[in-house]
Amino acid sequence: MKSVGLLGGSFNPAHAGHRHISVEALRRLGLDEVWWLVSPQNPLKPAAGMAPLVARVASAGVIARHPRIRVTDLERRLGTRFAVDTVAALQRRCPNVRFIWLMGADNLAQFHHWSRWRGLAARVPIAVLARPGYMRVALTAPAMAWFGRRQHASAAAGAWREWRLPAIVVLDIRMSPLSATAIRRADPAWAGRGTGPEPTTRPLPR
Repeated sequence: MKSVGLLGGSFNPAHAGHRHISVEALRRLGLDEVWWLVSPQNPLKPAAGMAPLVARVASAGVIARHPRIRVTDLERRLGTRFAVDTVAALQRRCPNVRFIWLMGADNLAQFHHWSRWRGLAARVPIAVLARPGYMRVALTAPAMAWFGRRQHASAAAGAWREWRLPAIVVLDIRMSPLSATAIRRADPAWAGRGTGPEPTTRPLPR
């Protein structure tokens, strides 16, 4: 059975930090692919300052540069807004794929604000990738307290397919200092100059 890590986000813009955590997830979790789910609009982020979806998907296609990282606007095509609904739709459409949700430590810190986050945790294991400046607040976040003994050791991450849900693992990886916020601050007009061709979206696996 194919195993896929799902990395959702605005990718406003995509940067090498996204690629770094994806490559680490491929290696540490033994994944076949990582799918970058470029969100039409993150419900927890303001629309102001959000580049058009086509620009963000294109920036992700330029940055990914890996045969096992797939950039997609699936949420737009599925018509889903929240991660739990996206995962449910993918599990219905792809019964022969095992999914694991990937997130940076900054997202774990606010995970308890996500719509039906416990429902998402009941559907897929969650792997958290370390990010500088967020680890302390992430590890003491309300969601982490809820997971409690359901946290698995980083050294056992490769066994995630066997875990009983809900389950979470924090992967202690080399941390990238890059952030989309810093890139936008340094280059506010990045989306208007073009980021290369929009990547071709492959059909969903059967």
